[in-house]
Amino acid sequence: MRVAAIYDIHGNLPALEAVLQDIRQAEVDHVVVGGDVILGPMPRETLTCLLDLDIPVQFIQGNCDREVLAQMAGTDTGTVPEQFREVVRWVAQQLHPEYEQLLANWPKTVRVEIRGLGEVLFCHATPRSDTEVFTRLTPEDRLLPVFEGLNVPVVVCGHTHMQFDRTIGRVRVVNAGSVGMPFGEPGAYWLLLGPNVQLRHTPYDLAKAAERIRDTKYPQAQDFAARNVLQSPSEGETLEAFTRVELHL
Repeated sequence: MRVAAIYDIHGNLPALEAVLQDIRQAEVDHVVVGGDVILGPMPRETLTCLLDLDIPVQFIQGNCDREVLAQMAGTDTGTVPEQFREVVRWVAQQLHPEYEQLLANWPKTVRVEIRGLGEVLFCHATPRSDTEVFTRLTPEDRLLPVFEGLNVPVVVCGHTHMQFDRTIGRVRVVNAGSVGMPFGEPGAYWLLLGPNVQLRHTPYDLAKAAERIRDTKYPQAQDFAARNVLQSPSEGETLEAFTRVELHL
């Protein structure tokens, strides 16, 4: 079985459409959507696109999905930074009420048996949290308690929007990167799993995508198009920023 792992789409429908073209060409049998699907400029369209796929799909709930769900339910978690509260409210307003139960039913982790890899655990950030931050540079000794006792050979994660492939203890940990908001070279990032692990990068028409995003009513559409599509924060500056907030064990 060949599995595509697509993470951190963030409502970037043009990026998702490009990745789905590659997924079809790769003859993927199963898709795992690893969270942070809807917080972005085209939330309803992105979710509809995934739900309409004719390939079996499993979803994981990311921290941004959880925050939008809380907004739809009329609760305030108090954890959303001020600059993002407007977009969380806007995204929640774009989704049909019936999506509330759908989002609530997304699990925190899923396990999939993949030929050549064994049982693979998919999580959003870490197996125990949807917000913990670690990167390819985080010292292994800090991460060993997070990944011990899982009884799987491979863990796939996302959340930090940067791909990597590293070993922590006896576990191979692979970050899928971000489809819709990458840190590094612009484009869409994802994984192809089975029988090996391929870190994939899908280029797409960035100018056209930026134009489509600017045409939405997303409160930060101009900024999203400029800073997350046409250009992206560099991996170096992002790693430096994440070092200040990464998990300390």
